[in-house]
Amino acid sequence: MPAEAVVTDNHQWTCTIARMRRQRIIRVTITALITFALCCTYVIADITDTITGPLTLAPVNRRSIPAALQSLPAGTIAGTANPDKPINSSDADQLVATFASATGVGHDYSIAIATADGKVVTHRNAGTPREPASTMKTLTALAAASTLDMGSTLTTETYLTDADTTAGTGSLTLVGHGDMLLSAGASDPEHVNGRAGLDTLAQDTAQVLNAQGINQVALTVDDTLFGQDRYPSHIADNNEGDLYYTGVSALAIDGGRQWDGGVPENPDIFSAYPTLSQTTASDAGAVFAARLADHGITVSNANDITVESVSTATSGSASDAADAPTDSATKPIASVQSATLAEILAFALRHSDNTLAEEFGRLTALATGRDNSPQGATQAVRATLERLNIDTTGLTMSDCSGLSPGSKLSVRTLVAVQAHNLTASGAAAAGEGLSIPGLIGTAANRAVSEDTLGLLRVKTGSLGEVTAMTGNVSRLGGGTLAFAVIVNHPDDMAAARDAIDVFVDSLAKL
Repeated sequence: MPAEAVVTDNHQWTCTIARMRRQRIIRVTITALITFALCCTYVIADITDTITGPLTLAPVNRRSIPAALQSLPAGTIAGTANPDKPINSSDADQLVATFASATGVGHDYSIAIATADGKVVTHRNAGTPREPASTMKTLTALAAASTLDMGSTLTTETYLTDADTTAGTGSLTLVGHGDMLLSAGASDPEHVNGRAGLDTLAQDTAQVLNAQGINQVALTVDDTLFGQDRYPSHIADNNEGDLYYTGVSALAIDGGRQWDGGVPENPDIFSAYPTLSQTTASDAGAVFAARLADHGITVSNANDITVESVSTATSGSASDAADAPTDSATKPIASVQSATLAEILAFALRHSDNTLAEEFGRLTALATGRDNSPQGATQAVRATLERLNIDTTGLTMSDCSGLSPGSKLSVRTLVAVQAHNLTASGAAAAGEGLSIPGLIGTAANRAVSEDTLGLLRVKTGSLGEVTAMTGNVSRLGGGTLAFAVIVNHPDDMAAARDAIDVFVDSLAKL
């Protein structure tokens, strides 16, 4: 081959290589620029909340702790509890005798003091069944805390079906799984009541609908979790004005409380009994429809929302008792989560919430395969207590809250429950939710001495001709004990209640 040809070929090859390198550099540069542009676009969209992501320019809610209404000087720390520390039986018997002779108590009472292992040290009429009022809730709390995953939450979610992107329509189902403490507004991470918000759920749902080109839906509310039987027999007898109970529901706003403009500043702390709505699921559906409209989604049947209440589920967990509205491949398009069951149980005990107590009974029934009914709930609670070796002799449960007439139990059962709460064997939520006299819950205004502040954990009970209290105590000397007292038909209700306060406050000194 002539030398000139070789030189020409080498030159052409060199030019080709150079051209390929330039093209590669251009392609890499363009790719890098496109990637950079896409990243910038995503970051901008995330920051401006156009899409859901971790970045935002919106104000961040910082958890704040309000200043104390009253400051108390620090007292002497009681020290490490010693469950084996004995109780002086003579001193204990004297406390019981003083209570029995107190003005107003009368003769229809039962009282007991027990050690941390449940051994009764002294008592009067401990085996006599009496009407317990809301101290019944401690039985339900222990059974629920011993059965359910108390760290789990209750989901409220939305499902989309029959989507027609051409017409921009679809069917939307709002499914509840038992959260009766929903908020009508945004989810509130700082409170138990309102931890999950319908406005947050509506906003998240609207984003998904908009992304699919859907701007109009027909709404259905799935309230099938607890079937049709929501009211224990005769509970209406003690629910005058619908102040104390509304039927358990798959979803509700603030437990159905109708504040009529007097909403408490703190949704977790209140002492009033407003009227309770008896249509909590449809109320939640109406609010959710309005929130969807606020976020640009038209609800075509806003004035006639379908509420499904018939359940085919008779067993299973709280999470699977409500059937998904579509085939198993369909996923919820948005959801919000309640506070943990432990937090909800504490809320129920401290407010003596009858509906939530009944709900925990029903959830326990579902989890243990019992009938999905008020009767199934009481059977589940009793069976669980017996599995825990709690003495249920003389126990009659008309419901899981103590509101319905006809319930009976002995203080032996109550002290056994409280002794269990003193152990570290589990079901801590049943004890953590008890009220503390002088501080929180239904006992916040009960009399307590300065040296026993914080040492008493109790559940109160008041109903017609009943005043009662049960709980456990950290003793000033380092030991612990459990107690229970029930008075039926006292000679003087106010005096009997005062006598209970004096008795309970004195227990810490044993």
